[in-house]
Amino acid sequence: MKNKYIDLIEQTFDFPQEEFKVLDDELYFNDVPLMDIIKQYGTPLKITYLPKISSQIQKAKRLFNVAMAKVDYQGDYHYCYCTKSSHFSFIMEEALKNDIHIETSSAFDIQIIEDLHARGLMDKEHFIICNGFKRDNYLEYITNMVNNGFVNIIPILDNLVEIDAYDSIRKKMQLGIRIASEEEPKFDFYTSRLGIRYNDVVPLYLQKIKDNPKYELKMLHFFINTGIKDTAYYWNELHKSVNVYCELKKVCPELNSLNIGGGFPIKNSLAYSYEYDYMAEEIIAQIKSMCERNNVEEPDIFTEFGSYTVGESGAVLFNIIDQKKQNDREAWNMIDSSFMTTLPDTWAIQQRFILLAINNWEKEYERVFLGGLTCDSEDYYNAEAHSNAVFLPKFSTENPLYIGLFHTGAYQESIGGYGGIQHCLTPAPKHVLIDIDETGEYFTKLFSKEQSYKSMLKILGY
Repeated sequence: MKNKYIDLIEQTFDFPQEEFKVLDDELYFNDVPLMDIIKQYGTPLKITYLPKISSQIQKAKRLFNVAMAKVDYQGDYHYCYCTKSSHFSFIMEEALKNDIHIETSSAFDIQIIEDLHARGLMDKEHFIICNGFKRDNYLEYITNMVNNGFVNIIPILDNLVEIDAYDSIRKKMQLGIRIASEEEPKFDFYTSRLGIRYNDVVPLYLQKIKDNPKYELKMLHFFINTGIKDTAYYWNELHKSVNVYCELKKVCPELNSLNIGGGFPIKNSLAYSYEYDYMAEEIIAQIKSMCERNNVEEPDIFTEFGSYTVGESGAVLFNIIDQKKQNDREAWNMIDSSFMTTLPDTWAIQQRFILLAINNWEKEYERVFLGGLTCDSEDYYNAEAHSNAVFLPKFSTENPLYIGLFHTGAYQESIGGYGGIQHCLTPAPKHVLIDIDETGEYFTKLFSKEQSYKSMLKILGY
């Protein structure tokens, strides 16, 4: 009878997979032996496998360039990284190795751009797409960058009066307009709060941009909150946006770019399936076809990928420190940290990540609930994307069990906060970076230690 944990995984999924394999009863993540990392650094532990960031970017570039070549598309493709997914310096540095551009969403993003420029990692020709509803300091920083010679900074107009804030520019400024897309039917509202409604796009250009020598409208931007999916909703929104582009292009000849926003999804289950090549090819083919029908030139295509860029590079590793049986049916495996503080998406939006044991793959498995250390009843994890249950190797005190949640690299620190005060004063775990050298061997670097009580007391004023 096959009742080992490894049997369960191999019978349920096509396993091993590109980034996961098991050798000698232990899990490897992108060929990195995770038990070796745990023995060196302990748990709880966050890790970032930096090479995955570059491979994701290069994959998307290939997909869109191949799609363009197949239909003889005349525009260019530009990959932008959404900084809001993760602002850490090591993320930005790795991403910028791949000839990409940047999308920002707040004032302090601009300070990051200036730091990267000062260190020679960005030049003044990089595209900087400035999204979001902009307060005074964000508007001021954008204006200063234009005046300081950043020739491809493009603020995306989010409302009808934002353009008035750029009167103090001393050089010609590129602009974009964001369309307020319709939301999916399951949303509590019909239209996104972000952007300008379809009927106002052309009038805004004619009234405030066309005859102003300071401005040049270069980009039309649309963003689908739920990402690029093969659904009638997505294709309908794409068609509406391309139609607006064609209408605008006929009165605005300098318009040459369509920003289709984000983003490609990431793998959240070993059963995950997504046809990246088909989606890229279909997007490009439909844009080209619609432009031909309207007799306008195909635009350059910009994408803004955040989670896709960094999500699959991250993981969080825990130790099961105890098992509690609260009744005849439910066994609670207690982790040595908190889901609410380390992976806030698991309780805020019921996000599911890939969950795997790191050791003990040859042991029998059992169904469990995973509990965090805070005193909040919501601090638990009890299901996976493919199943309304969690199965792990049987717990024993003699052979400690370690687990990992994978592809956690996007948004968790941004949403949960980093280095501050967390629920029940749960300390932020260590964070280790993993990279590969010229010979292909991995090496590690400690980015941050586990948060200390002194840093917490200082924040609290003690």
